[in-house]
Amino acid sequence: MADEGKSASPTSAVLMSLSKHIAVRCAKVNREYMSCKNADANPETCLAQGDAVTSCVIDLLKDVNAKCPDQLKAFYECMDYYSNTLTKCRKEQVDFEEACPIS
Repeated sequence: MADEGKSASPTSAVLMSLSKHIAVRCAKVNREYMSCKNADANPETCLAQGDAVTSCVIDLLKDVNAKCPDQLKAFYECMDYYSNTLTKCRKEQVDFEEACPIS
């Protein structure tokens, strides 16, 4: 049984649904992480930068869940049902992006 108050890891459908938001909001930490990875093949070298990316995405998910949970849920459930085929979920995408504009 899961611990109370502890949420599950986001699925690929959730991450795909948030991909535009992640690209904008987490761009700086993503660039820093990729720069580190390109400079050093040792995975341990970039742990801090990887943690920063994870934290950014988690913070974004919390914000979106607070602002437009119903639209996000409809979008990611559609994406899950259609195996992350975005073209099948354009209506849900538009509804989500109108409720939670990319910024």
